[in-house]
Amino acid sequence: MKKNKFKNKREEKSNSPFENKRKFCPFSQPNSPKIDYKDIRLLSRYITEKGKIVPSRITGVSKKKQKELSKAIKRARFLSLISYTNKSYSQ
Repeated sequence: MKKNKFKNKREEKSNSPFENKRKFCPFSQPNSPKIDYKDIRLLSRYITEKGKIVPSRITGVSKKKQKELSKAIKRARFLSLISYTNKSYSQ
């Protein structure tokens, strides 16, 4: 009897709106884009409006690729391809 109760609870959990989806690294797939500091369009997807690098727990990027991504973003910032902050003046 107890086993059935636990099984039902698991089934209920799987139907919850807070279900953990399996995240996959967008750079580890075949035919995926290469991380390059000159590809500003790709890098800008991983930067917030305030200029912070989005963490891998949100984007789903693997640890190795996240390190490459952050290096590329920092290099692009240093070469002034990307601004450190998104400056938008509204008057």
